[in-house]
Amino acid sequence: MVTTLFPTNLFEEFDRLQRELDRLWSGWPAAIRETALDVVYPAINVGRTPEAVEVYAFAPGMDPAKLEVTLEQGVLTIAGERSSPIPENGQVTVYANERFAGKFRRTISLSEDLDPDKVEATYRDGVLRLRIARKAHLQPRRIEIK
Repeated sequence: MVTTLFPTNLFEEFDRLQRELDRLWSGWPAAIRETALDVVYPAINVGRTPEAVEVYAFAPGMDPAKLEVTLEQGVLTIAGERSSPIPENGQVTVYANERFAGKFRRTISLSEDLDPDKVEATYRDGVLRLRIARKAHLQPRRIEIK
């Protein structure tokens, strides 16, 4: 007589165990790079040149028309909504969902030497690039010696 120590459907048992652990540890990060309470989206890089500040927001799969970018009193805001590629008809069982979906708003405080009338925004290959020029009279300049 052979007896098994495993249930007849091992994957259902793993799914049940995962649900129990999720219920037990709700609110804790599921991965080491994940934050416990907030999802920071989109990821950004900010750099500075003598002429401008450049912001790169990584938002793949977005429609640029659905992005809203504002600059007011030195605060840059990037907002929008990213839809989920997973249908919500109840026929798909999701085992992992690491891609952010939903409304987002990201704000960045910038220096006051920027010119809000000289902002360029482009979106290409999932990257939103913003270039905000510094005010001309505040840019470093070389003084010629005569």
